[in-house]
Amino acid sequence: MFDFFARRRRARLRAQPFPEDWLAIMSRNVPLYGRLPAELQARLRGDVQVLLAEKHFEGCGGLRLDDEIRVTIAAHAALLMLGDEPHYYPRLTSILVYPSTFLVRREERQGPITAEGRTPLLGESWRTGAVVLAWDAALKGARDVRDGQNVILHEFAHQLDSEDGKGDGTPFLDSRGQYAAWARAMAPEFERLRAQPEGSLLGEYAATNPAEFFAVATEVFFEQPEPLRLRHPEMYAELSRYYGLDPAGDS
Repeated sequence: MFDFFARRRRARLRAQPFPEDWLAIMSRNVPLYGRLPAELQARLRGDVQVLLAEKHFEGCGGLRLDDEIRVTIAAHAALLMLGDEPHYYPRLTSILVYPSTFLVRREERQGPITAEGRTPLLGESWRTGAVVLAWDAALKGARDVRDGQNVILHEFAHQLDSEDGKGDGTPFLDSRGQYAAWARAMAPEFERLRAQPEGSLLGEYAATNPAEFFAVATEVFFEQPEPLRLRHPEMYAELSRYYGLDPAGDS
């Protein structure tokens, strides 16, 4: 019953006229939108309206939220849903946005001693239902579509990865065959990166663990698709199947 009413509500939201000023924001801050075919642009606009209606955005550290912040973030989140039936990040409830780098408490064990410190971050994804972003880094990464760095895509890829409750670098897939194909393509690439991270297209941070590997690979897939397809064709093909897009072919 809930699904029925949710589908009806979302259909109404998607059918609403898309504000012109929101479209201008996407033109400035979401260059990837302009590379989509018209039917996917329309789908993305509708999904943005659903996300803005259903997710709670909160400004932190003195940041005052406005449409530019909300639309830019929602559009990138919607971009990652285009390859499947829209799921709207069912575990996600809140998006917290700081003006710049924020500090989080971290505990580190050194033998029998536990030390607590503060670590500066540009983004974070919580399995408990939140994404945290530094707006200055988010905007810079969003507008520069060729640098391979987009903290919004990165953190929302973590949300996709966590939808099955694991956060292990393998997002929810539809069949055993898809899981097997994913493992064949991604696991060897991760191991090669761990063995020799220097000079990699993905960078050393992607070798941290499989979850970070998937999040960084998502950034590179959307922002540097041609080099990724050339240097890592099997990984590119698997990400293209998952996201339902071929940015190297469309660019």
